[in-house]
This record gives sequence, structure tokens and C-alpha cells, in this order.
Amino acid sequence: MKSLFINIVRRLGFLKADFIAETRPRLPRQDGSVSPDFVLAKDGGIKKWASLRCPGGCGRRIDLSLNPHQRPRWSVTLDWWRRPTVSPSVHQRNACGCHFWIKRGQVNWCKNGRPQMHLNAAKK
Repeated sequence: MKSLFINIVRRLGFLKADFIAETRPRLPRQDGSVSPDFVLAKDGGIKKWASLRCPGGCGRRIDLSLNPHQRPRWSVTLDWWRRPTVSPSVHQRNACGCHFWIKRGQVNWCKNGRPQMHLNAAKK
């Protein structure tokens, strides 16, 4: 019921968020099938992974380890609206090159963190 309410409020424009998290027992498959924009993989109440679509538009999924004993690692918190906050920032080392923060479900770009392919498309 809460999910339905959140989706309605978001579609009406009252809830600003690039990401709304879904909690699942495991990560989505990387086979190109449709999956939620942001998945928090939790097993037995323990946060294991976060998986999100790249906000830069390259189409890749980014998997972040939440294991406190591994490096690199991130932490994810969800507010009542299930908007994720991710810490520290996420920096893609592939051709996309995105560098961003997620706070309360919104992407905040680091300086020079937007991918060049979108900057070039915006100039046309």
C-alpha cells in the first residue's frame, strides 16, 4: 500500500526524486531485462548491495558493495519515502565517467562529473 501511495505522489509531482528504492533479497540480473532504477539487496536484515541505473545515460547498472569489511564500500540509507542517500560519491571509471552524489533520491553532480556524451548532445 505504501508503494502505491509513493508512486502516486511521485507521478503527481509532489515527490521529487530521481531514485526510489526497492528492497529485494538479491541484485537484479545484468542480462538487460527491465529492473527497478534502484535496488537495495538485503538478506536477513543486513544490507548487502545497492544496484542502480547509471544516471549519465550510458545504460549500465552500477553495483555498490555495502559490506563494511570490503573496500571500496558505500552506505545507503532510505527515508520514509524510500528515497536513497548514498555515501560516499559514486565515480564511474568507464567511458561514461560519471561522478555524482545521491541525496534523498536526487542526483547531485560533482564538478565535471556529467558525462561528455550528454554535454555534446545538449549543444546540438
